[in-house]
Amino acid sequence: MTGPNFRRAFRRGFYALAAMIGLGGALQAQAATVRVGYIPVIGSAPLFVMQGKNWAHDAGIDLQLVRFQSGPQAVQALVAGQIDAYVAGVLPLLQARAHGVDVKVVATAAIEELEVVSRGALASGLPEQPKPLTPDALRQRFADFTSVTDRMPKIASQPQGSVPDTLLRYWLKERNKLEPAQVANIIGIDIDAAQQAFLAGAVDGAILREPALTIIRHRIPGMRVLATGHDLMPGQPGSVLAIVNENAPDRAAWKSAFLASFVKATHLLATDPEQVEPYVQQALGGGMLPKEIVIEALKASASGYVSDPAAIETAVGQLQDFEVQTGVLHKAEPVAALFDLDSYRQIQQ
Repeated sequence: MTGPNFRRAFRRGFYALAAMIGLGGALQAQAATVRVGYIPVIGSAPLFVMQGKNWAHDAGIDLQLVRFQSGPQAVQALVAGQIDAYVAGVLPLLQARAHGVDVKVVATAAIEELEVVSRGALASGLPEQPKPLTPDALRQRFADFTSVTDRMPKIASQPQGSVPDTLLRYWLKERNKLEPAQVANIIGIDIDAAQQAFLAGAVDGAILREPALTIIRHRIPGMRVLATGHDLMPGQPGSVLAIVNENAPDRAAWKSAFLASFVKATHLLATDPEQVEPYVQQALGGGMLPKEIVIEALKASASGYVSDPAAIETAVGQLQDFEVQTGVLHKAEPVAALFDLDSYRQIQQ
């Protein structure tokens, strides 16, 4: 190749390389930043799998996870415009909509997550394998505890308006015909604080999710289950994926890909807990939780990983009616308006 021809070829190659570098930078610049508020429970695990498997990154999404200690805390950030999506309990979202926030549930993450556990005198005589208590048996258990200790049992929950608090009160009042304030002292605290209070013996019971349930089972052999997730409410609504302003133009760049990855991760959690364990262990325990504990918690949760938001719509309406009845909500919001069922159906086609 002659000198002039070589220089022309070199320039063409250089310009092509520069264009490729520029295009790569442009594609990186176009990656959609998605800020997702979540609470540190097994129900949020689809996010950790998406991140660990790089599915979000591969879909052109810069996934930024923002940790909260309760659903109401995450909703405050949602109302303030600090997050774009939310993975936590569904009930606080009704309050967000009541304040004019356009937020929609596009998928579930888990159902029947929460259980009520007990220790000490409140657990005395219960079988190691959980068995449903009749309303009379539960009433008698609370009465016996008060007779022996001269006080009502303390049960750790989360703040008023959260799914754990509402569900605990619903279980007592609607399913067992007990007035919550007359049989127990319900204490609304953060998730980590509730677990620590139970481990320390500062409370007699708690409504908790995995992995706290498995951790407690190993540390307190005398722990007994007062109510399984199914006992609390069949099809109990758990963690959900919700998107703020889902029909806004900028959401179109990532909504479908994000939802498809989330559903894919939920399916993997349900079918192969051991494969996803490293991602969950790192996210929830900072790598400090033993692998065996994380796998046990994931296996215990596997049957509850459900993606179809239609599965919880009726139950959400029942819990909202209960919150209105008890004064947590001033009025009922149209439950159907909270759900976008079409987006989930579209990715299933």
